[in-house]
Amino acid sequence: MQRNRRIYLSGGMEYATNEGRDWRKEMQTWLQEELGWEVFNPNEESERILRTHLQGTDFRELKRIDPEKFTEVVRRIVNHDCDQIAKRADIVICYWDDGAARGAGTKGEITIAHFFRKPVYLVTDVPPADIPGWVLGCTTRIFPGFRELKAFLAEY
Repeated sequence: MQRNRRIYLSGGMEYATNEGRDWRKEMQTWLQEELGWEVFNPNEESERILRTHLQGTDFRELKRIDPEKFTEVVRRIVNHDCDQIAKRADIVICYWDDGAARGAGTKGEITIAHFFRKPVYLVTDVPPADIPGWVLGCTTRIFPGFRELKAFLAEY
């Protein structure tokens, strides 16, 4: 019998199109419906934290108008996400694109995953020569697209 896996979906948010919601939602649905695995979707979790701590406030605008408050809220998100990777995730799926490359969170997430010996499956069409060495060092396996990743996970 296949063990239920817990997956963390890593990738760009701050500089990504639609904060990376589209690919995460598609993968989350597939992982849950096809494999029955649990998924940690940082978009959903961040929104929950923001609703709790910033009701009615534009989070991205807060970075400009109240950097101290912004940092306090981001720190909550960082702590929560790091805890999920370290203590709950079995696998980290990382979508590496321009949004991930430009931001910092994705690099931190896969570093934590690597440190805690969690496999990191990187999905990207970026040539390895153009991916930072640190990211490659944290990566277990690279997939050219989600179709290939899904085929691999279906046999996991």
